[in-house]
Amino acid sequence: MTTLAQERESAPAPEIRRHELAAFLRSRRERIAPEQVGLPRGRRRRTPGLRREEVAQLSAVGVTWYTWLEQARDIQVSVQVLDSLARALMLDASERAHLFQLAGAVDPSPAQSCPSVTPSVRALLEQLEPVPASVQNDRYDIVAYNRTYGQLLCDLDTVPPEDRNCLILSHTNDDWRSSIVHLEEAQRLMAARFRAAMASHLGEPAWKMLLNRLREASADFRENWDRHEVVAHRTKRKEFVNRYVGRLTVDHTDLWLNPELGARMVTYVPADEETRERLERLHGIALAKAAGDLPAPSPLQAPSPL
Repeated sequence: MTTLAQERESAPAPEIRRHELAAFLRSRRERIAPEQVGLPRGRRRRTPGLRREEVAQLSAVGVTWYTWLEQARDIQVSVQVLDSLARALMLDASERAHLFQLAGAVDPSPAQSCPSVTPSVRALLEQLEPVPASVQNDRYDIVAYNRTYGQLLCDLDTVPPEDRNCLILSHTNDDWRSSIVHLEEAQRLMAARFRAAMASHLGEPAWKMLLNRLREASADFRENWDRHEVVAHRTKRKEFVNRYVGRLTVDHTDLWLNPELGARMVTYVPADEETRERLERLHGIALAKAAGDLPAPSPLQAPSPL
């Protein structure tokens, strides 16, 4: 008499992966307390962690369909659904990669690396300080940045790599949103630039996934997206309110590294002497934080001018 383990060992590879995927989903579902995702525990809860229907609700998929996944049914899973499940189950980077591997899919999440970010480009980012600078692709993924930029709109080091995207941050991150003086205008322009760039990438999973995520996360984005506006990148004066040094007026310039990939270095050059001095102070704060010599200042108690 064969055991269940022996049957699985003799099963085809796709079937083995489906069973591993089912077990992985169950294990991650059971480790999340309802309170972690804003759901009431209730008195009659017998299931450890989340129920199947709660995961389905959080990831916007059908309960029956999700149940089939945990039953190792032979069904096709889109990358958009896998992305939603990864976020609903609060997977870290290693777990997310494992999920996509078990599903036999390629993770099209926002790029964490870019061929245009060479050692010389990273050196240039540092040499530009205290001018804030980052490298972004045409999806607005932030793939590299210097220390001043990392403290400009929020503490970027604390943001998960898959969320380091200007569109996502400007619609979902409270620190980032509160730092942009003309937020509504900035959101509208980014949506228009994203639409213009997406024309060359229609049907690509990474672009579709980002678009779906933004539409689900923000009514403001949906409204701007439905305008069907398109604009090109251009130099523009911007105003920020940094939580440590106050108001900043800068000139935004794109330095194109690889136009075919949409890779560009985004720089924020100070537009006046006061902003230059404040960026120098912000750079000092960023250096001290990186060295562990300075606790994070409270946003309500910014350092006094030097």
